Amino acid sequence: MTGQGRTEPRDRPRQGREELRAQPQRTGSRQTAVPHQGRGELRDQPPPARSRNTTHPDTIRRITTEEPPGGNLHVARLEGTRTVPLRELHTRSARLAHHLREHYGIGPGDRIGVLAANSLEWVLLDLAALRLGAQTAGLEPGKFTPSTELVDGYGLHLLFTDQDTGGVPDTIPMAGLWELAGPGDGPDTPLPPVTWAAEDVTTIKFTSGSTGIPKGLGATAGSIDSSLRAVQEIFGHAPGDNLFVFLPLSLLQQRYWVYSALLHGHDVTLTTYEAAFATLRRVRPTVVMGVPAFYESARRQIGARLRRTPGRSPAEAARTLFGDRIRYLWTGSAPASPAVLRFFNDTAGLPLYEGYGLNETCIVTKNHPGAHREGSVGRAVRGKEVLIGEDGVISVRSTHPVNNHYAYARPGDSEKVFSPDGTVRTGDLGHLDEDGFLYVHGRADDVIVLDNGKKVIVRPIEELMRADPAIAECVLFSPTQTDLVAVVSPAGLPADHRAIAARLAAVNAATTPDERISRVVVADPPFSIEGGLLTSQYKPKRPDIRAAYHSPLHTQEAGIHA
Repeated sequence: MTGQGRTEPRDRPRQGREELRAQPQRTGSRQTAVPHQGRGELRDQPPPARSRNTTHPDTIRRITTEEPPGGNLHVARLEGTRTVPLRELHTRSARLAHHLREHYGIGPGDRIGVLAANSLEWVLLDLAALRLGAQTAGLEPGKFTPSTELVDGYGLHLLFTDQDTGGVPDTIPMAGLWELAGPGDGPDTPLPPVTWAAEDVTTIKFTSGSTGIPKGLGATAGSIDSSLRAVQEIFGHAPGDNLFVFLPLSLLQQRYWVYSALLHGHDVTLTTYEAAFATLRRVRPTVVMGVPAFYESARRQIGARLRRTPGRSPAEAARTLFGDRIRYLWTGSAPASPAVLRFFNDTAGLPLYEGYGLNETCIVTKNHPGAHREGSVGRAVRGKEVLIGEDGVISVRSTHPVNNHYAYARPGDSEKVFSPDGTVRTGDLGHLDEDGFLYVHGRADDVIVLDNGKKVIVRPIEELMRADPAIAECVLFSPTQTDLVAVVSPAGLPADHRAIAARLAAVNAATTPDERISRVVVADPPFSIEGGLLTSQYKPKRPDIRAAYHSPLHTQEAGIHA
């Protein structure tokens, strides 16, 4: 295969690569120093002792060794859409795997970092790594930059990026990888067989950082297999479907939908958040994998279309935005407001199914066509069990846990979240109804205790504020423990202060005295990922918002008063 030549290893830990050729790296076997990345000090965490699950999940074996039954990968950009048959993707991933093995010595247990926006090359690298028994580390642009510290700290044998490599050793540009794996550029002979056991780590994924510094977590092959089986059981993705993916591929769940396409022969469309609305109608998906903020924005766009063209129905305007083939819409990762759920389910006629899960658990519960209850996040999917503690905190037990510890975290963080068997204490408050539907009330940490002893759960109040089209996000604080102060991110600029004030009055009229908001600070500029106040899944970062608006939060004269 033509392309870049083999690089010799630098003088740094190489993970005992010769001893790891037979099997992929086991959970927690690596010990390295971790880069600060300007985010505070994290340390590689050793796993707690437990017996290993030695079963071999079928999902990864099938997507790496069997030719896909059909389907296409569409890469949608503002300037157009590129379509690649999944069978060609499968073939080229084998050629790239040969190249990585022959030129860079990549094999089972080695780790490849990918620091790039969504692209065809991202998918190709991920599949090539799986075929070699190598791990990937999904590194989100904006949180990380190419550096020797990054490569060494996370034990990367290679770092692929679409950013300027800056001469960092073992760092390779993403550009040209697809062509590198083209016909005639390498052997089409079978790769050496690789077996993924249930507890083998396929990828290092990082928490969103909504509650602090992102933690690194090794996701096991068994957890991927279990989640994909559970989703397929309730949604039945099949040829003719086209799943629309725009969140970063560094988030493992977004790669699930590529794996699903390879398994079941349906199409998958890959784009970015910036291009999502511009490409939806063009690619005509049947399923959209989104987050609540995306659907909030979609609702506002549909409302704007209705105002511009009186006489159209909300359903017609929604189909104009999303295309005419929508089967259902998926949302999770953060709470969706009741107003948005009702709008899509009842007004627009596009079923929007909310679910629940964390980085540490993957998909736990999901509403779906066979079992849907308004206000809930659904029943537990197969392989998951929801437990409610005496304190009301939700814990999740899994047949195949994502892991039982963080790979990279501060000392003691793993013990706060994981039991030795992988049961996860989520930190969320909730309850189960008599039919097993889960209702989430908010974060235990987000309960505000006032000086009169009253405990206020902030999520329902924030949802009431967000129900107004003028408000994109609302985060509540109590700077003096005597009353509530909201920081709201306006839905547009200039901010509609009159509408925000009216919403404040309406919410206060609907809540108890202790739940009433005394004043609202309007964020300027609105919360954004670039501004550091939203995660990559568009969840507000409370600690950062509190710090950014410390002065107006503590200034009684600031903001819109009730």
